Amino acid sequence: MGARRNIAFALTALLSFVLAGVSAKAGAQAAGSPEIDYASFMQAGEDVMALRATRLVSLAEFNEIASEADTIILDARSAEAFAMGHINGAININFADFTDEKLADLIAHRGTRILIYCNNNFADDIAPVMLKRAPLALNIPTFINLHGYGYTNVYELGELVSTSDPDVNWVSAPHMP
Repeated sequence: MGARRNIAFALTALLSFVLAGVSAKAGAQAAGSPEIDYASFMQAGEDVMALRATRLVSLAEFNEIASEADTIILDARSAEAFAMGHINGAININFADFTDEKLADLIAHRGTRILIYCNNNFADDIAPVMLKRAPLALNIPTFINLHGYGYTNVYELGELVSTSDPDVNWVSAPHMP
């Protein structure tokens, strides 16, 4: 009888331990804001990775697409960086300001073709296009976020160019003395 009781006690203790671990893991996954979902962000990135690879365009293609109707060039850098210099014709919304409402105000139709670029498209590595660490370049989260907000007709400058290249059509703010 003692051995049976010891086995039952051991199994109960083991079951309690396992359930406590499962409960703690579930609690850890639920911790934090329910409006922050890392796993879904990673899945969104996986979902668009193959599409993004087909949407990287050369500077010549970028310029050709930019000249077509229902196409915008979107610059997601800060307003300050945009004011210092940007591709001619680009519109600006800071990546941090992406919401359904702000994007809809700026881009009324989700089928609009959107061209994107970021600092890491420019070899200059001077303000306002200081290079970021390659895995942290803004193009990738911008592409993922636009797609996640329903803007799926996105193309990305896929080359490293210089702002001084006349084909870039870079416009800069006048320098203050």
